[in-house]
Amino acid sequence: MFERIQRVDDKVVDNIIKYRSPIKNKIMIAASSAGNLGVIWFAVCLPFLIYAPWRATGINIIFSLGATQLICELILKRIVRRERPCNHLADEEQLIHRPKYYSFPSGHTSASFCVVAVALFKCPWWVVLIILFIAVMIATSRVYLRVHYLSDVVVGAILGLLCGSASVSVFDNIMRSFM
Repeated sequence: MFERIQRVDDKVVDNIIKYRSPIKNKIMIAASSAGNLGVIWFAVCLPFLIYAPWRATGINIIFSLGATQLICELILKRIVRRERPCNHLADEEQLIHRPKYYSFPSGHTSASFCVVAVALFKCPWWVVLIILFIAVMIATSRVYLRVHYLSDVVVGAILGLLCGSASVSVFDNIMRSFM
């Protein structure tokens, strides 16, 4: 089964170059950069933290981001140790610097989709759509830029949704115990 997944991943990496264009390259580099260190998600949290009725949601997003990154970056990546697809490419094929750490699962994607999960439970539909759009752009950019395999991103999205959903339950229980 893993061989089959790897074949699909390799095929996507090999064929993604067909979809590149200068404008798409700029968009994808910007989307990927927005996900660096969760910058976009902390920026998204600011209005939540400022607006008192949504403050708990902003705190829940930060809580979820921390838990997701702990599981993804500090545990799973170090266990799996999957090499990135860009490590097999020539330097001139790379549009961004090669990330230093392991590939599986995608940290950018897991962080993005944990925010989507919290938004699904806590936000109006229009906020969910904006957050989902940003998350999909970030996830897509990671494959487009060939720093992640498709399966890294798919598992990152699933991990993010699970962690975000769990964080809502945990956070709500914590908040109830203080009230």
